[in-house]
Amino acid sequence: MDMFNSEILSYGISTRPTLELVLKPLEEALEIVKDFKYRTTIHSDQGWHYQHNKWVKALKENKIFQSMSRKGNCIDNSPMENFFSLLKQEMYYGEELCSFEDLKKKIEAYIKYYNTKRIKQKLAGMSPVQYRIHTSQLAA
Repeated sequence: MDMFNSEILSYGISTRPTLELVLKPLEEALEIVKDFKYRTTIHSDQGWHYQHNKWVKALKENKIFQSMSRKGNCIDNSPMENFFSLLKQEMYYGEELCSFEDLKKKIEAYIKYYNTKRIKQKLAGMSPVQYRIHTSQLAA
């Protein structure tokens, strides 16, 4: 999640926690942020993925500052916790159980909706993508 506009930049969905689950979205995010003119920080919890040498090395090679939540403290990652809460409230709760593939498609559709259609008061009533485009036009 980009803290500028709350846009979900990249993500991974899997049936089990593998290193590839976090490295592939990291590569996608690095491609997006490579031209940012300000220092980039990637925040995570203390999961083994984020302490793995490949993760740490990729961040260092790309001059990305690594930030981690304190152990057992979900408040440190409240923007993502809020996003997961919205996702569950708006597309998951009250729905019938479905296959992993169907759930994955629903999550992907929700992220697209969240980024492009779901308005936020803190973004002047725009979606994250609308806000990014609007602010980039103002800066030009």
